[in-house]
Parts: sequence; structure tokens; C-alpha cells
Amino acid sequence: MVATAAEALAGVRDGATFAVGGFGLSGIPNVLIQALYDSGATGLGVVSNNCGVDGGGLGVLLAAGRIARVTASYIGDNKEFARQYLAGELEVELTPQGSLAERLRAGGSGIPAFYTPAGVGTPVAEGGLPLRHNPDGSIAVASPPKEVREFDGRPYVLERGIRTDFALVRAAKGDRHGNLVFRKAARNFNPLAAMAGRITVAEVEELAELDPDEVHLPGVFVQRVLVLTPEQAADKGIERRTVSAPPAGEAVAG
Repeated sequence: MVATAAEALAGVRDGATFAVGGFGLSGIPNVLIQALYDSGATGLGVVSNNCGVDGGGLGVLLAAGRIARVTASYIGDNKEFARQYLAGELEVELTPQGSLAERLRAGGSGIPAFYTPAGVGTPVAEGGLPLRHNPDGSIAVASPPKEVREFDGRPYVLERGIRTDFALVRAAKGDRHGNLVFRKAARNFNPLAAMAGRITVAEVEELAELDPDEVHLPGVFVQRVLVLTPEQAADKGIERRTVSAPPAGEAVAG
């Protein structure tokens, strides 16, 4: 247990690597991301499904120029992410979403690498994906080819497990031992990111005594727990708002 977000991030340095839970704005560790921003650390490496949105989540660190490298499955609607990548300001390793999930899980399980059919016959396996662009848009650094091996007559590509210096995750409930419970869609990449960190920090909305049968992630993967205030726990962004059209003939309130 730690008392403050700053204490939760003790030991963070320039160039540190982070696995960060969440998907878009669902289940992202907002308080810890803000504390990382406040720490002033720069040159960071981030592994996350995506890099937040413009002005939200990891997008806050990205806009401040504090992230040097991102491993993610997609860029999404984050215009600043796309701009930095295409301008050569940011190194980006794009990887299939399922492979990214398994790379995090494998790293946390002590598995250095594994074979998967995902990406065989594409630049994911054959190399040539732009890791970094030149300012003119040409490729400065391309991904290398990966080992491909045949099993039972089918080719598989070798993917490396991921380990990071820190992991930042958010859970609905946690106990003093670091056991965590995630709520609905927030269970996305959070357990996997937590497994990959050498030091995993969890911000929890509620401190509780947990029934072992309800635990989604055992405390062996979590080193620090930060209990959020009610206001922090309620602060959850919505990535995209949509409004249904009223039924035909129904007046719209002015």
C-alpha cells in the first residue's frame, strides 16, 4: 500500500519502460498516468493497446513529448500520435492485438518467446514495417524479419515476450495484498499489463476484503497499491459519445 501517487511511482527515471492497462479510455490508470506526467520523466517507452486519445490517457504524455517509443496494436483516432509517428518524432512498433496480449502474458509468465500464426506472410513476419520515419515521410528504421518455423505443415512466426520496468493498471477492487478485481470492459489489457511489469502499480477504486474465487489477478504480480479517492474513482472518460436518433414522429426537446 502506498499513500500517494508520487510514492507509487518511486524509482521512475528517464528512459523507463511501462506496460499500461486499458483500451481507449476504458480501464486506464488516469491517476498514475498524471503522476507519471508530474514526475517529469522523459524518453519513456510505452507498451499499451493504444496510446490514449488526444488530451486523454497516455495522450497527455505523448503531447508533452515525453514518450520515445510505443508498442501498440493500433494508432486509432489519436491525431498527435499519428503526427509524431509520421514526422519521425516517435518510434512505433505495431503488432497484432492478440500477439500483443500474448507477448505481455508470456513475459509475465517467464516465457521468452512463442510461435503464432498471426502475421505470417505479412510485413509483421517478413519485416519492413516502419518503426521510425524520416521527416519527409520516408522510412528511417524498418522492422527486421522474424523467424518463421513450420509445425504440422503450417508456418508460425516467433514473437518475443514483453517485460517492462513498470506496469500501471486500474482495478475496481483490490486488497492490501495486491489481489485485483476488474469491472467488465476494464478487464481488457489490465491483467496482462500487470503481469509484464517488474514493478506493478495498481490504482484501485475500492479497497476490500476479496473472496479468493472472485480475484482476477493474484497479488503476486502487484507490488504497490494506491487507493483512489471517491472523486478519482468516479473520473472516467468516454472516448466516443453517440446519440441515437429519436423514434419517427417523436419531438425532440428544445
